[in-house]
Amino acid sequence: MASGTALVYDEEMTTHKLLWSDPVCDIEVPERLSSSYEHLKRYRLVERCVRVPAREGSEEEILLVHSSEHLEMAKSTQTMNEEELKRVSGNYDAFFFHPNTYRCARLAVGATLQLVDAVMSGKVCNGMALVRPPGHHSQRNAANGFCLFNNVAIAAEYAKLEYGLQRILIVDWDVHHGQGTQYVFEEDPSVLYFSWHRYEHQEFWPSLKESDYDAVGLGRGKGFNINLPWNKVGMGNSDYLAAFFHVLLPMAFEFDPELVLVSSGYDSGIGDPEGQMNATPEVFAHLTHFLMQLANGKLCVILEGGYHLKSLSESVCMTVKTLLGDPVPQITGEMAPCLSAIESIQNVRAAHKPYWKWLMYEVPPIKTATTDSKGSAHLLPLTVHLVKEMDKTEIKALVSGFYADLVKEDKTLLSLGSMLAILDKILKKEVCNGIAESPTSSVAVALRHSVHFGFQRVLCIFVGDMQIIPNTEDGRILMIHISEKEQSGKTSSKHYISLNWKEDAEGNDFFYAVLGFILPVAYSYQPNLTVIAVGPNRSLGISGISLLFALLQGLAESRIFAVIEDTQINLMQSVAKALVGASTSHFGVYVPPTQEKVNKIKILRDQFQQEWKMLQCSVKDGISRN
Repeated sequence: MASGTALVYDEEMTTHKLLWSDPVCDIEVPERLSSSYEHLKRYRLVERCVRVPAREGSEEEILLVHSSEHLEMAKSTQTMNEEELKRVSGNYDAFFFHPNTYRCARLAVGATLQLVDAVMSGKVCNGMALVRPPGHHSQRNAANGFCLFNNVAIAAEYAKLEYGLQRILIVDWDVHHGQGTQYVFEEDPSVLYFSWHRYEHQEFWPSLKESDYDAVGLGRGKGFNINLPWNKVGMGNSDYLAAFFHVLLPMAFEFDPELVLVSSGYDSGIGDPEGQMNATPEVFAHLTHFLMQLANGKLCVILEGGYHLKSLSESVCMTVKTLLGDPVPQITGEMAPCLSAIESIQNVRAAHKPYWKWLMYEVPPIKTATTDSKGSAHLLPLTVHLVKEMDKTEIKALVSGFYADLVKEDKTLLSLGSMLAILDKILKKEVCNGIAESPTSSVAVALRHSVHFGFQRVLCIFVGDMQIIPNTEDGRILMIHISEKEQSGKTSSKHYISLNWKEDAEGNDFFYAVLGFILPVAYSYQPNLTVIAVGPNRSLGISGISLLFALLQGLAESRIFAVIEDTQINLMQSVAKALVGASTSHFGVYVPPTQEKVNKIKILRDQFQQEWKMLQCSVKDGISRN
């Protein structure tokens, strides 16, 4: 068995520095490296490590990830004056060149590969490389976010090439998303990439849609890209540990890596001006300890960010002490993750459910979702979960692409942000059901959106006046329209059924229609999603509508989307109670239907029982099956 911990460091990497004033870049200072190394010496950790010398990464090694154009551009900066360096740096987002940057970046690559060689050859069990400039933001053809060459991505490609590895885990605990690493491996199932990062719903740099939890990889790489976005600052020890327990570690053990690489940014630690998080240095000891249990202990930790020198240095020391096998320190703070962290964890698990065996039998922990677009969410049951509305630019792009013919008014456009945000959660199986206060003209968009998403059978029960009648000819939508009067211009057909029904004022006679017609048709159809819309001039009372919601939950794995235009709070509360599974409402006094209504249901049953066989309830209805 290999033993010992490698430490790779070269003081020359401190010569890369900013030569002019730039408020974005001035936190990436040489002291980040020298202070960390001094702390390691002070704790007498350097002398306990196996010293491995750095070397320059070769051009061939850099070209494993980067383009020759990018390499040549970096090489050309060695002889530039300050003005030229400033101009070239301006071509990139948050990067600066110094005449020695190219040499330092090659040393950073080489130091990382030296560590991989020491671990893979069995010279040591694990180790840490203190390097600058960092790497995880740099892309094939671009410097980005203080990074010139992607040290960890190059290390993964190198390990595959040199040692024939087929499963490599990259854990990126830097507070920024390592989009460069994601781009390199998003189609590669041999590399499992995990990143948590400050995101704040895309407000925080690098502010990319593909940094969100639903970016799971592409093609053969689907399921091998794990993004855990932090949507609030102030995340602490318990949030980080919960992310490991409930997302990373189960996936990592199922993946069974042969090597673990850590993009070890400590800007996710307390005091850092970039991260604004509250995790203490001790937590990095615990995270390191967990990762040491994978890949027979083959663990390479490579420095990325970290801009509060004391927090950075203490965290580096905690990591190295743990690699050396010292006792893991007691963790501090309350052991309870915050609600925002739990929501992010839940979203990642839902997004990755199709790809991982350990998630296969998960049930969405949150049952019912809504938004607070009208300010009435506080009146709904406490268990109803609030989701963020969809961004207006996103809605406009969606509408112009797919729904322009359905959306005629600005009012409808604005309401779509709420409706689509909830619907997407249901379609992605992150929640069971949801309730949106929205004009029912948006229902046509919801139906088409569900079909575009890939749902093959969507049942829509529409109560009240309907402005836009969706196209149901291909059978992917079944519409049952309940109104007091016949809708002009549309005759009933297999997938569009008009039911004229006015609920009795004395009590609930709607039982007869639901049990005798709606449920049998719905069960014959076997939908993947049920949409129940309540529009203006509804002909049913609250008890009749609640009955629909209660009984239809047996279909489509309980996926029900409620769209309610009538903002009567009693109706909203009643529907929400039915959706969250609160005690069953009283559906009103049973009133037998009139002869006219009995005849109405009989006519419909006779008309549709050959197409919807569950309607058959007498022998003369014909043979129902072969």
